[in-house]
Amino acid sequence: MTRVPWRHSLVTRLLATSVLIAIAAIGATAWLAVRTATRAISQEQGRSLTDDKGVYDMLIAYAAVHPDWSEAPDLIRERAAKLDRRITLMTEDRQVIIDSGPGPSLAAARPSAEIDPLDLDLGLTGGTDRIDPRAVGPYLLPAGERNELRASVVKAMDCLDNVGLSGRVVNTPSGRPLVESVTPDTTGALARCTAELTETPTRTEEKALRTLGKLTSACLGGVNGGTVLVSPQFSAFILSAEEAGRIVVPLLPADHKGATEGRTARVQSCLEKSRRTQLQPYVAPPALLFVTDPDVGVDETRFTLSRENTVRIVTVTGSVLLATIVVTVLAGRRLVRPLRALTEAADRQAPVVISGRDEIAHLARALHASAEQRRAMVNDVAHELRTPLTNIRSWLEAAQDDLAPTDAQLVDLLHEESVLLQHLIDDLGDLAAVDAGTLRVHPEPIRVRDVVEQVADAHRGTGPVRLETVVDGDPVVRADPVRLRQVVGNLVSNAIRYTPEGGSVTITASSATITVRDTGIGISEDDLPRVFDRFWRADESRSRATGGSGLGLAITRKLVEAHGGTIEVASTRGVGTVFTVRLPS
Repeated sequence: MTRVPWRHSLVTRLLATSVLIAIAAIGATAWLAVRTATRAISQEQGRSLTDDKGVYDMLIAYAAVHPDWSEAPDLIRERAAKLDRRITLMTEDRQVIIDSGPGPSLAAARPSAEIDPLDLDLGLTGGTDRIDPRAVGPYLLPAGERNELRASVVKAMDCLDNVGLSGRVVNTPSGRPLVESVTPDTTGALARCTAELTETPTRTEEKALRTLGKLTSACLGGVNGGTVLVSPQFSAFILSAEEAGRIVVPLLPADHKGATEGRTARVQSCLEKSRRTQLQPYVAPPALLFVTDPDVGVDETRFTLSRENTVRIVTVTGSVLLATIVVTVLAGRRLVRPLRALTEAADRQAPVVISGRDEIAHLARALHASAEQRRAMVNDVAHELRTPLTNIRSWLEAAQDDLAPTDAQLVDLLHEESVLLQHLIDDLGDLAAVDAGTLRVHPEPIRVRDVVEQVADAHRGTGPVRLETVVDGDPVVRADPVRLRQVVGNLVSNAIRYTPEGGSVTITASSATITVRDTGIGISEDDLPRVFDRFWRADESRSRATGGSGLGLAITRKLVEAHGGTIEVASTRGVGTVFTVRLPS
């Protein structure tokens, strides 16, 4: 059988297809699963963080306007029920202030955040001021003072309108209105128009700012006989005794070199610390916040995929698996389609044409050729059987009807036809033995000259050709005498069959080599590789002159190989053919 190159092999295609499908499936599953899971986890994390931040913002808003946590339990339980979470507030020494429901101990748990409106978690708020603007304390303006500030607001808005700017009024948690520009301000008009509104404190603010200035001054350890003045925008100014009534004074003298940054940072730090001290009685005390799952351990917070995200991940993975199965089935059907075609053709006993260069294509061609050979063999055998049987029957019927004498000539004729039948049956028997693996040889030392002469004597007079023998010396080989005579006999009878009248066949023997040369019609170069195929004949006409089943040369090669030898053929069309048998010496 012709060996199929690995790149065209069915095994290679199957392995390559399986590997590609596996790689594609694994890669697609991994990529989609990672993307889907990452997205789901991000959504769940975002949802969890949003829930936690919502709780934090809610409690900060409460703590900024309430001096204690006495009114917070209902608010916390309502939010906990909505989120299906456990919300717990504890003091800094882990004493429970409010707990939305029972659950594992949180004594060793890490808090989600610290609720302190005077020290905000900038990571959660995203701002820059650590004091919540809703914590106004003593700066909350009464209704009367708010009404008084409206005149300044109207004046500021008119000023902005006169310079071509649009403004809007913003009410702060303390009740003090602010004016903001809603159009670009490139000339500083907003600061000029709102100077009176922003720099003039009300009576309530003045009292609270004076107290804040004293606290800041005490924090600074005094300011060398001066005083600290704080504006309504919580900007601190260090003033001398003579400048105490003025506001627009630099924070530090312009010629004070080297310590400006340090002193500024210190003043701002003391101002912020003093604000916390001033506001502390008006806000709820700091508390540790725990937002947890009520059913898990103390160190675990809730993080589970939602039903939607779980369904999404399962759907994506299932889709990839389904696509992999579909692709595998389609690829498998494509690969086994030739096998199915072969099976159907075998059931119909009809030929099938399969293109390709893999094993299946080779198998299809081999089966097609084998079927053609079997059909040819049946025709050949039927023809070979028909002719002698017809002759035998005809002569016997003629003898029965006394139309032909039953003499020695009739007996010889019937015997000749019987011999032809016997040869065909013997060939079929040898072929069956070859196929069954039961073909055996019994080698022994024999003289090659005796075999050659016996074959030559048996074939002399069987055709209109000259038969010659040439033996070099007296060679002896180990071979089965019967089978070796069959080998040489098949070659000689084949040579006589295809040699025209007046031609010659020469048997040559030298050492362990036997050559049969004829001057017959020869074999074309394209047909030489098929000479030893079963049922093949150079002449397909099945004429009486070149008749034969096409098994002789196939059996001859098997017999030579059974002896451990080789057989070769060389031929030139119209010149002749040479068969060379080499046996082990």
